[in-house]
Amino acid sequence: MLVDSHCHLDKLDLTAYQGDLDQALAAARTRGVEHVVCIGIDLENIAHVVSLTEQYHQVFATVGVHPLYRDSREPALDELLQWSNHPKIIGIGETGLDYFYGEGDLSWQQDRFRVHIQAARETKLPLVIHTRGAKQDTLDYLKQVGGDQVNGVLHCFTEDLDMAKRAIDLGFLISISGIVTFRNADELRAVVKSLPLDRILVETDSPWLAPVPHRGKKNEPQYVFEVAKKISEIKGVDIEEVAQVTTDNFFQLFQKANPA
Repeated sequence: MLVDSHCHLDKLDLTAYQGDLDQALAAARTRGVEHVVCIGIDLENIAHVVSLTEQYHQVFATVGVHPLYRDSREPALDELLQWSNHPKIIGIGETGLDYFYGEGDLSWQQDRFRVHIQAARETKLPLVIHTRGAKQDTLDYLKQVGGDQVNGVLHCFTEDLDMAKRAIDLGFLISISGIVTFRNADELRAVVKSLPLDRILVETDSPWLAPVPHRGKKNEPQYVFEVAKKISEIKGVDIEEVAQVTTDNFFQLFQKANPA
């Protein structure tokens, strides 16, 4: 069994499935993908994201505002806490810092990141973190605002091994996406090789970042199989072991999720 720990079901291209999300999820199940997490990236659309979790027992969600979505409604702590009470909301985020794509004064990103960390502290839910080019600030905010009271995952990880190890020391997991299959991703593959399997999750971040051999197509949850397969090759273990360990990792971190 596999878990796609980070995808955006509300944004999938369902043309190949005649617009039917049921078929896309069924295609994922045929490849062993039994659970998916639909990640919240703004508050304008969170009600729709949550409605998907209510239609499908295997779908969970998170609540948060993406660090590059400056024009989205401000993530007030009270609103994050209110949504987190929903039984299928299992994490806080997607949140974080992006200094690679962000422009100008990014103090607004930092302010929002602090709000999400506080929400994670109060709810005891894991943080789902997006971080690009903001290694030190990301780690510093997690330590200073989160203290030892937050954990979570650095999703779609593309940073260096030092950051991965320091995040693991803070109680975070490292999530690997289809980027690990890309031709120019040697540094990421080296990071994966060095990390213990029991600190890794797998994801698609679909509909973006389709893995090889699906490059150029829209990504979807079933392709998390290719991510797991590449990790098995890098680490020299059976894909069944990667599937089992990463699934166990997911349910140990996201304890509000129900594996049944």
